[in-house]
Amino acid sequence: MATPNDLRQMNRRRIVLATLRAGAASRSQLAQQTGLSQPTAGKIVDELIADRVLTDHGEPIADPAPPPRLGRPSHMLRLDGGRLRFLAIHLGVVHTRVAALAVAPRLSDVWSQITPTAGNFKDWLGNVRRMAAAALPRRPEAVLISVPGVVDESAGRSLLSSNLRWIEGVDLLAEVGRALNAPVHVVQECACLAMGQHIIDPASPNFLHVDFGTGVGGAAMIGGTVYRGPLPLASELGHTPVAGNVRKCGCGGTGCLETMVSRDALAMVVTGGRGYGSGGWQATVDRVTRHGVGSALGESLDAAGLVIAGAINMMGLNRVVLTGSVTELPGTVERIASAVRAGAMWERFGEIDVRAVPRHRLAGLAMVAIDRLIAPPVDDRADAAR
Repeated sequence: MATPNDLRQMNRRRIVLATLRAGAASRSQLAQQTGLSQPTAGKIVDELIADRVLTDHGEPIADPAPPPRLGRPSHMLRLDGGRLRFLAIHLGVVHTRVAALAVAPRLSDVWSQITPTAGNFKDWLGNVRRMAAAALPRRPEAVLISVPGVVDESAGRSLLSSNLRWIEGVDLLAEVGRALNAPVHVVQECACLAMGQHIIDPASPNFLHVDFGTGVGGAAMIGGTVYRGPLPLASELGHTPVAGNVRKCGCGGTGCLETMVSRDALAMVVTGGRGYGSGGWQATVDRVTRHGVGSALGESLDAAGLVIAGAINMMGLNRVVLTGSVTELPGTVERIASAVRAGAMWERFGEIDVRAVPRHRLAGLAMVAIDRLIAPPVDDRADAAR
């Protein structure tokens, strides 16, 4: 049965999410959007302002339904973007990035500190401690970490990271928490990207997010919430075997999609096995720009499209968002989209939307702070009793 505190928490979350979606809103607008009474919405808003979650910019606005309080003009309310409260960390295979965050999500990924990811946990933690002090000199309220691979978020451990093996089994909650003297919250990196994309485009609450980088991963957004099954596996698309592919994968398997369309694999395919060479990744981009999507690259992209099609057939989705390395190569998104549509059941009845977008990891980490610290959802039992 829902308690008064449960109801208060649900109302608090409604107000925060409504403000997030609107960008800016008055008290009366928030009451209308959440279905709360004016007095209840006003009380929650006052609490959130006192907690420095919302800010009242003091800018009177034309409001068609002003609150029934004499002498009180309607002001624009926003999520607080001024007070830096959290430390965001992206533990990447190649680079580790750090930034300080406020409650209001950032709309672009701008990291204040970036360094190559160390080859062992001790050195990595030392680098993080140094970058954290530069990004946010005072103690953060919480540390938010985006982690690759198969991640048990509640335990704060990576169970399998085929491209960064030393992270496997490390207790990030304890180790990083002790080093930075703050509570730690871990999120799988593709789930983080999907959350960030939903913040940027809240009108599209259902999609499959696929990220191409050192590996290939994905996350399904269903009704504005990242789908999480009973096992800590979030759309491990990159480890789907492809018929005829005999390449060995870092996960221990053979023929994984990742060995065909990861960043390194794409460079190898485009250059005929020579890899990046002296020109680095840009040389790969330039070669595709000059010569187009050849047959070898096309086969890899078609395989990716068919794996994605299988995923959206299973999930019942008709929208795919692509981020990462394939979006930087001319013609590759179109080729993947064509393969997705060829294999997607829904294409027979409607349309499949496949598009490339920038990564929004910092926005996703800000959403982790909202979900777990600022306005966490009440458990299902309380929701059912509402």
